[in-house]
Order: sequence, then structure tokens, then C-alpha cells
Amino acid sequence: MRNATSRILTGTLAGTLMIAAGGAQADRSEWPESFTVGTASQGGTYFVYGSGWANLIADELGVSGGGEVTGGPTQNLALVHGGDVAFGLATMGPASDAVSGKSPLAPGVAMDNVCALFPMYETPFSITALSGSGITSISDIPDGARVGFGPAASTSDTYFPAILEELGVDFDRRNGGWSDLGGQLQDGLIDVIAFAAGIPIPAVSQLEVQTDVNIIEFTEEEQATVLENFPVSEFQIPASTYETLEEDARAVSMWNFSIAGCDLPEDFVYEVTKLTMENNDRMRDVHRSAATSIPENIKYNTVLPFHPGAVRWYEENGYEIPDAQQL
Repeated sequence: MRNATSRILTGTLAGTLMIAAGGAQADRSEWPESFTVGTASQGGTYFVYGSGWANLIADELGVSGGGEVTGGPTQNLALVHGGDVAFGLATMGPASDAVSGKSPLAPGVAMDNVCALFPMYETPFSITALSGSGITSISDIPDGARVGFGPAASTSDTYFPAILEELGVDFDRRNGGWSDLGGQLQDGLIDVIAFAAGIPIPAVSQLEVQTDVNIIEFTEEEQATVLENFPVSEFQIPASTYETLEEDARAVSMWNFSIAGCDLPEDFVYEVTKLTMENNDRMRDVHRSAATSIPENIKYNTVLPFHPGAVRWYEENGYEIPDAQQL
């Protein structure tokens, strides 16, 4: 594997600087002086989750870092692989495409410098429209409807158009950040937003405060069709997620994992993994979707190898990583 460390690590951090309790015994001689987490657009869960996680790492481990707005999982995979960011957030569908050389951003390039760290949460695919539109089901979406699919090349933009096409929806495709699309929906510039994001989606919660919306579920038949044709799982959006919902809403979902450059220092990644996995209460303070950011869910990564630093923490704590998923 080629070495991209020189583009990630901008210096070393002396052990005499601020030493967080969790990493007091770690060898910091090869640690980065700073790091960046690739997230997604503002108004989406990735941005909130990734920025909050970056701040937790920076505060506790004494390394300068933060979240960066990106186009989402597909771009994050390319940025991590190329060494342009140290960490990122990714969905398993785009991750599978990336490692097999099918990323739309780099066709034919097998992204082999991307390793998994820990499970985040499931990304439900959900649809929101204004109540005044009269759209209460997928079959109600009129021909030629203007549908916002999130940032270009995001998980939503990669899979949701194909899902709606499979379900017989004819639409005019629009892209943009989630907050921007929420504003366009409220202003009548688009008709529907097809979200693929961790819940609660900040843009939807904001819309609920400002106007009346319909959160549209899949019918049983629609769900079965999507499960048969796409790499997704069954999901129920709990009624407690949004004020608008009166009962759980049927959906489909993909798992998300945090990712890292495989050539990041093992000790550094070990401490990042330890901090994250041993402080789920603090992760839930970042975003409540982190309730599933627990080591028991590592089984949902069947695509990427785990970083050696992450493997060390899991195995020390009784979680087995198959040999096939180790470097």
C-alpha cells in the first residue's frame, strides 16, 4: 500500500504537551499534529455527528482537529484514500463500490487505503413533503416532481433516484445541501426531499418547527421491491423521532461506519477508538443516533478491513475481528 502519511501528518506532537488521561501511556512520537474528519453538507446528520466527534477527539487527546463540509460518503472515501483527510464517515454501499473500483469519483481505482474504525448508525431512506402538497405516499408523487436528493454523489443521490425509478416515479432531479433543500421545499421551489441520513435529520426537525410536513413511508410492497433490488435492510423510523409521526414509519436503511487512512499511526487510532467506544454517553450528547455507535455492531461491516489500532482495542475487549477483515 502506498504511503500517504506525509500528506496527512503535518508534524509531531511532543509527549510533554497536554496528555489526555485516556492516552497517557501512548507513544505519541508519530501522532499527527492535526486532523480533519470528512462529514457532509450542513443540515445533515453527518455534519453534526462528525464535527462533534472531531471535537471530542481534539479535546480529550490534545490534537487539533475538526469536521469539514464535504459531498458525503463517496467523497469522504476518496479523500481518506488519497490522504487529504485523516478520518471520514461512510455508508456501506458507497464503501463497497469504492473498494471494488466502482466509485463514480474514481472509476477503476480500488481504494485500498481506507480502513474501518467503528459502527455509527443506520441511515434510513425517507421522504418528506409539505402537507399542503397533498403528497402522502410515494404513489402520490406526480410525474415531473422536483425531487431533492442531497449533495451530488452522496449516498442519497447515489441510491435514492434509482430506488424511486424502480418504484415507477418520474421526477426532475435536484441536488444541494440538506439545509438548502429544506429552504427550497418550504419556498415551493421543489416538491419532495428524498433523504438518506441518520435520524433525526436536522433539516426535517427544522422544517417541523416552521411548517407542516408529511413524512412518507414505504408500503410493504414498495419496501419488498427495494429490498430485493438494492443493498439495504428493513427499518422502522420510530414515531418518537419526529413530532409529525404518530406511529413508526416503514423504511429501508444502510449502515454507516467511521473510516480512517490505513496508514495512520496505530497508537493514535487505538486511542481514538478507545475514547469513542468507551464513552457512548458523550457520543450520544453529540447526536442521539450514536446510541448504536457501540462495539457490538462491528458485525455490520462486511466490506472494509479494520484499522490495526481499532483491531487492537476490540480484541483487548473481547470482540473478535475475522482475519479476513484485518490488514
